[in-house]
Amino acid sequence: MNHAQVRTILEENYARYNQPAFILNDPIQIPHRFTQRQDVEISGLFAALLAWGRRPTIISKVTELLRRMDDAPYQFITQHSDDDLKGLLGFCHRTFCDTDLLYFVHWLRWYYGGHATLEDAFLIGSTQKERLENFHNLFFSLDDAPQRTRKHVATPARGSACKRVNMYLRWMVRQDSRGVDFGLWTRLPMSELVCPCDVHVERVARRLGLLDRKQMDWLAAEDLTAHLRTFDPQDPVKYDFALFGLGVEGEM
Repeated sequence: MNHAQVRTILEENYARYNQPAFILNDPIQIPHRFTQRQDVEISGLFAALLAWGRRPTIISKVTELLRRMDDAPYQFITQHSDDDLKGLLGFCHRTFCDTDLLYFVHWLRWYYGGHATLEDAFLIGSTQKERLENFHNLFFSLDDAPQRTRKHVATPARGSACKRVNMYLRWMVRQDSRGVDFGLWTRLPMSELVCPCDVHVERVARRLGLLDRKQMDWLAAEDLTAHLRTFDPQDPVKYDFALFGLGVEGEM
């Protein structure tokens, strides 16, 4: 297919999948349950970073986690007592367990003690690679950070494509009128976002000739995003809807 044909496929399916109906079966439904900015940020962070496996299971486990926080994540994070933390014990989703969860809660309380928004944590650096590396370093900067928890926050420094973190940033940063992504954060340009790359996105991207690199790593994510910028320089990551949607429904 030539450039124009690929662009037509991407545009048609971006419009097809970037609809409110998409929310119903996707982990992005979790932050859509909230209206307060910090609740959206916190619930979205958990929903994105726990996005391993089947979507119904992810939604169920994050729903369970938020219920343990009385469905008021920002209030819980900033006002919990030691006794309240006991309600988090026993939580586990795949390899993310209560040890990891307790550190997440500890870090978020520390962070919100000095910041009104998580957006600040993703603005350290001049490139998206630097920003994600610096976020990872900041997240694990506290003295009691467990070594085992580091695998749950990806970083380009380890070569990771950072699918879940990039998905979270798409949710928080992208702005349009379709009602799926939130557009809460305005200081990080949409043009600098990197496409989240899971197996569905990778498969369709290769079929469309948008991804040549064999290994699905950070360089591949940057390469795919560079191709997507040729179709929309200001909002390349909008095509995540098309690539993921076509892949998960098996149409490519």
